[in-house]
Amino acid sequence: MNSSETLIQMIEYAKGNRRDINHLMKVYAYARTIGICEGLTSQEQTVVELAAILHDIACPLCRQKYGSTKGEYQESEGAVLAAEFLKDTDWPKEITERVVYLVGHHHTLHDIDGIDYQILIEADYLVNADEAGYSEENIRNIMEHVFRTHTGKTLLQTVFGIK
Repeated sequence: MNSSETLIQMIEYAKGNRRDINHLMKVYAYARTIGICEGLTSQEQTVVELAAILHDIACPLCRQKYGSTKGEYQESEGAVLAAEFLKDTDWPKEITERVVYLVGHHHTLHDIDGIDYQILIEADYLVNADEAGYSEENIRNIMEHVFRTHTGKTLLQTVFGIK
């Protein structure tokens, strides 16, 4: 299996929910772009792409179970669902374990412990800020306190017209 096959599986998993599919595609595109521009190793890039593809795997369940896709719900349910999704794939264990960890932490903005985690946070924020119409103050605050990659900061500044 490769990232593209996994992407197709997640699009099928969304069962026609275009909002979820579009969100997934945008986060994936940003994560892939940031990873490539930041010069990730092949394994790091694979982890980033898989985590971006699977990061919101729990949204349908959370809507049904909690009536909400609140970050804490996504993280707790998402780690379990991502592990289940990846268990019979041929991805190496170190990759699947890291992806599961990232899916289970993609709304946690502290203790970011790797470039893969950092990129996933940045890519998801870029999309969420646009979709939810975050204020310029919120965007500036996150750029100053959370964003760390040159590419992520450049994208944030360019997309939102922030200097």
